[in-house]
Amino acid sequence: MEKTFGEFFKKKRVESGLSLRGFCKKYNLDAGNLSKIERGIMPPPKDKVAEYAGHLDLKKGGSEWNEFIDLAAISADKIPDGFKQTDVYKKLPVFCRGVRDKRITKKEIDEIISIIEKANSK
Repeated sequence: MEKTFGEFFKKKRVESGLSLRGFCKKYNLDAGNLSKIERGIMPPPKDKVAEYAGHLDLKKGGSEWNEFIDLAAISADKIPDGFKQTDVYKKLPVFCRGVRDKRITKKEIDEIISIIEKANSK
């Protein structure tokens, strides 16, 4: 299931039992900005992402922490750190050209995603 950074953030905040205003008051954050982040109108400020993760009690290095950090980078149209040192990253331009030029079909993309999802569920 696809999700955005804002959706993930809101889900974790709600699970913590805090309303948007309650969360912002507790951590001295701007409710207007956080609302925009949760609704996907504004990407999270890069220098605040780790702080937000801490407020949500996400364990640094854990799967939810990593997902949170990756979704934040993606929401800011950035490639997540750590991914840049992989062989897959080096091949990403070829993949992007294939998708853009429609040489890779939707069915093939779905198959690739299915393989990745199966590998992640192990």
